[in-house]
Amino acid sequence: MRAAIFAKSFVCTAMVTAAIATRATIATSAEPPTVTGQQRVYHNELKPLENPRHLLADYPEFVEPVLEERHYEAPILVNEPGADLDVRAWRFSYNARGIIEMPNRLRADHTAVIVVHPWGIDDGQGWRTPEPAGVADFCTPQKNHLAGRHTREVIDPFLKRLRPSVAMVMMSLRAGEHPVHKKLYRSIRHTPSDVERAEGKQELAKILNDFDYQGQSLPADIQLSENQPVKDYFRQFPGLDAGDKYDNQGFWKLPTPVTSDITMFPNDIVIYDEDGYAVLRDFLKTHGIRHVLLTGYATDMCFCLTTAGYKNLSEDFNVFLVGDATLATYPANTTPRFATNAHISFAALNQLITQISWVRLDEGSKSASNLDSNKSSKSQPR
Repeated sequence: MRAAIFAKSFVCTAMVTAAIATRATIATSAEPPTVTGQQRVYHNELKPLENPRHLLADYPEFVEPVLEERHYEAPILVNEPGADLDVRAWRFSYNARGIIEMPNRLRADHTAVIVVHPWGIDDGQGWRTPEPAGVADFCTPQKNHLAGRHTREVIDPFLKRLRPSVAMVMMSLRAGEHPVHKKLYRSIRHTPSDVERAEGKQELAKILNDFDYQGQSLPADIQLSENQPVKDYFRQFPGLDAGDKYDNQGFWKLPTPVTSDITMFPNDIVIYDEDGYAVLRDFLKTHGIRHVLLTGYATDMCFCLTTAGYKNLSEDFNVFLVGDATLATYPANTTPRFATNAHISFAALNQLITQISWVRLDEGSKSASNLDSNKSSKSQPR
């Protein structure tokens, strides 16, 4: 599915480029935004920062640090009464001609951490890349393994640190809820029992391991016309084909598990793309969520465009993209560093970017103390 979304991203990129070009011709005067609730005046005072720190520099193996000559410090943006969660963030402005950094103060119990599409492929649960030429997730088994290591070393510790304090941790998966999903994971509709989870784990392993992961080989002969051999070549041998030919029929109907590289807890919630954004939005609002820390995959596709993507969430919530807790797809490269940097930097035009080391609970706060005290059976991993 992510492979299929990859093809759609080219169309999306063209649409975004066209939209930017269109916006550039619009007069600079804009209508006042529609604001609900109490308002305050934000004094947009930008103070130059001397010797600014490199951004996203904590995990250079996965994300290339962001380097920009001009940085500004802006006043606090989100400043919630009773806040106990400090989230420093930045964005880029062409008009300000630099990066703008700002502090934010949130309430942890009004915050959700969402992981977009943590697919469990090539991770030992049974769902695996078809051979000899199938594609899924990051499109090769080697790249899937690298993404799995990023999940283990970067995202999972981040979730473990915040889980006892934030309102909820959520994962999004492609497609809809399969019957085995209902037994395995808590959803917005159902919380499975321990017995159901044990049954679901066995059922999932059987479903995934019984599938035939043998697809077709690459084409040996390609028919070319005299006038358009290049078009004919790519039509018969595209750069990405995630259909039944290479992935084998039924591959995309299998239930995608949450990756085993994430330590799932019973109260973690799984949302499915087919639920739709309105369902997710209403669920979050019903539970008092005002802020979202967004992590997951892939920066250039699912992370922005699917049900739990930031294009949806930023319409209704204060969204912070955790820039080192995501990876972009990286065709023709051995590392996601530069692709992730590029896509996060582009998102920073209209989104706030944070990083794991910038998300801090107040020492001595109720939320911070819960990191050690919240040891009930409901909070233990399974």
